[in-house]
Amino acid sequence: MSVVAQYPKFTFNYLTYEYGQSLAIQADCFDWLSAIPEYSIHAIVTDPPYGVREYEFDQLDKRSTKQGGIWRIPPAFDGSTRSPLPRFTALSDKERKNLYNFFVEWTKIAIQPICPGGHLLIASNTFLSQLVFQALVDGGLEYRGTVIRLVRTLRGGDRPKNAEVEFDEVCSMPRGCFEPWGIFRKPLLKGMKVSDCLKEFGTGGLRRKPDGNPFEDVIPSERTPQRERKIVEHPSLKPQSFLRQIVYASLPLGKGIVVDPFMGSGSTIAAAEAMGYRAIGIERYQNYFEESKSAIPQLAKIYTESNQLCLEIEGF
Repeated sequence: MSVVAQYPKFTFNYLTYEYGQSLAIQADCFDWLSAIPEYSIHAIVTDPPYGVREYEFDQLDKRSTKQGGIWRIPPAFDGSTRSPLPRFTALSDKERKNLYNFFVEWTKIAIQPICPGGHLLIASNTFLSQLVFQALVDGGLEYRGTVIRLVRTLRGGDRPKNAEVEFDEVCSMPRGCFEPWGIFRKPLLKGMKVSDCLKEFGTGGLRRKPDGNPFEDVIPSERTPQRERKIVEHPSLKPQSFLRQIVYASLPLGKGIVVDPFMGSGSTIAAAEAMGYRAIGIERYQNYFEESKSAIPQLAKIYTESNQLCLEIEGF
């Protein structure tokens, strides 16, 4: 039986693509999350459009034609070329308020289909994490901590714009050496303990690492390897070596459905497939949805040490 046939309550009349145990669906996540049944998904792992504006269709068009818009093009750092980056510092007070409201409303919708005790792990950046994490709490989720992805990037560290020579000893912001991922949980039902939640819904905690040690909130990471970027040119592509650890932790018993409501080209879905999990990815932008059809299978097959450890521990 096909994956689509197994999950009619998730597909509706949307365009879908299936690979392994997973589904990719072209839809607006607000609409899709509003339509699926209560208590029907077990975790969300996602890297959303934090500036909101940078993934609007007009801004993506500007990026592809190198017109810039909110994207910093051509990007450079002390003579080194870097990938296009959205200029979060360009957001006005009104846009920051809109960003907060966006995530409050999104959380109120996203929280409904998550099982009690289900976790949401969400990528962020140091400039906006405080604002967005507060929005998720105000939307109804419990804040449970932050995973620090240790990775040296080329974000920040620039000399003052148009005064680089005059103030060559100054950087306007620190250079980024980590990426925060917020850990949130849907509240347990009244009177329910974590053990009760695990028995009834398979949720409530995070999965220990394959060697039996606890999941940790600091994870050394690499920048996304070129072999993965050659598969898909998504501007915020995260490495499989990191994503697989995050996805693995999201289902405490290794069972259930992981959802990425902002799928992009499908890297989270590929990570779930590599871990043997069921997953559903939602993407409204047609180009990224189409790219996922080839990206998910290729990314899922990439070898990483964390993936191999999981397979060895579980006897595959």
